[in-house]
Amino acid sequence: MISGLPSGAAEGGPVSSSQPSLEWKFSQVFGERGIGEEVQEVDIISAIEFDKSGEHLATGDRGGRVVLFDRTDGVEQRTRKELENTDCSPSRHPDYRYSTEIQSHEPEFDYLKSHEIEEKINKIKWCHTANGAKFLLSTNDKTIKSWKVSEKKLKQVSNLNIAPGVYGNGSAISSSLSLNPTGFCPRSRSFPFSSDSDFMFPLGGIPALHLPSVSSNESTLVARCRKVYANAHAYHINSISTNSDCETYISADDLRINLWNLEVNDQSYNIVDLKPVNMEDLTEVITSAEFHPTHCNVLAYSSSKGSIRLIDMRQSALCDTHAKLFQDIEPAATRSFFTEIISSISDIKFVRSGRYILSRDYMTLKLWDVNMEAGPVATLKVHEHLRPKLCDLYENDSILDKFQCCWSGDGAHVATGSYSNLFRVFEAVTGGEVSSILEASKSPNRRNATPPSRLSSQLVNIARGCCDNRRGGNENPGAENGTYDYTAKLLHLAWHPAANLIACAASNSLYMYYA
Repeated sequence: MISGLPSGAAEGGPVSSSQPSLEWKFSQVFGERGIGEEVQEVDIISAIEFDKSGEHLATGDRGGRVVLFDRTDGVEQRTRKELENTDCSPSRHPDYRYSTEIQSHEPEFDYLKSHEIEEKINKIKWCHTANGAKFLLSTNDKTIKSWKVSEKKLKQVSNLNIAPGVYGNGSAISSSLSLNPTGFCPRSRSFPFSSDSDFMFPLGGIPALHLPSVSSNESTLVARCRKVYANAHAYHINSISTNSDCETYISADDLRINLWNLEVNDQSYNIVDLKPVNMEDLTEVITSAEFHPTHCNVLAYSSSKGSIRLIDMRQSALCDTHAKLFQDIEPAATRSFFTEIISSISDIKFVRSGRYILSRDYMTLKLWDVNMEAGPVATLKVHEHLRPKLCDLYENDSILDKFQCCWSGDGAHVATGSYSNLFRVFEAVTGGEVSSILEASKSPNRRNATPPSRLSSQLVNIARGCCDNRRGGNENPGAENGTYDYTAKLLHLAWHPAANLIACAASNSLYMYYA
């Protein structure tokens, strides 16, 4: 049985509602589109992940690329005189810069099933760092790859015997010296003849020969693929999660969950298998899976029927039976044709302590206490005003969109995305309401926050570096009236593990907001 799970808000669970609401401000944007610029399909961001320290951020896109960002706000940019004139110490928030880019996956073709395997990055997970190098996992639909990113010093040769261009062709000199290490022919008392140059030995010879010096003044990041974990999934991989033991990880597709050792790429162990003997008897599929943050033997996975199963690998090697089942069953009187579709869970996240699980279905966020299977401790409505429009959402396939969710580092707030590039931040309390509605936009504004006591569709935008309430021309009135742009969907976002900073993806742009 599962035991030893922590309790209490002081260990990273939902806290009391007495905490002040967060006031969000615009921080940074990467990949912002210009006016009239068309976005390429391969540039759309499909995954975001902070590492455990928050010093590094990785994004993946539909072109199979992984882009890394490093935190750079550790150095104070202002002069000493400017700091002396300030009344108080400035409040610093995480600031990032582009670091490097990895072409993680390429498009492939499955000749046995006659279909193309996209290069799109589905998930990114950071692994335990060692010797100053960074390690991460990235996956597309079929193949998982392990990457090592480390700094490599660039060696520069200086203080040469002959400066290039001084005596004939410098490259020819190097060529002739490489053919004869001594660089000197005793019989002819001159350097060996090179057919591809007109080098002439200078009159008087070379007065002094010395060894060149090699210096390493600059360094660059080099990415190397360590392992390729392939041919283990018959269906599309939707989740990968690293274990707290820093040695293993899981990968999940629609019907199976496999357990891997990070150092072994040619075999894995299947711990969950939902595939029936007859596929016509299939009633649900796996939608997301994640390891417990501190218990290496515990993991959770969600299904398309709106349930979350907690399994303990100590009970049996093949986890056909679950240790706990969390499911919020809707009364039969309120069920409709769309009930099963919108109840499908698209993402689950453990709070840092492991006491609570956050799940996201199409309409709501739900907070689950791992010690209470009866029902969620809180249900947070994301875009309830879209419920009368489920028919339209079904016709344009928007009802199948998979939104992610995230916890704040202290477990006090949760966030998730919506349409019109909006994302919502909630207080993680029982019965908590939305505290902020933000728009990821290249020309955002700011308005008064919605009071937590009532849920409305009033839009709270963000100003670039300042709060400007006077600009009313770009306030997106359509979002207030419930007419959202379903093509502009904010599916992916991540919360900094130690600071109130959210990174979210709007199409090909990466926006960051801090509080």
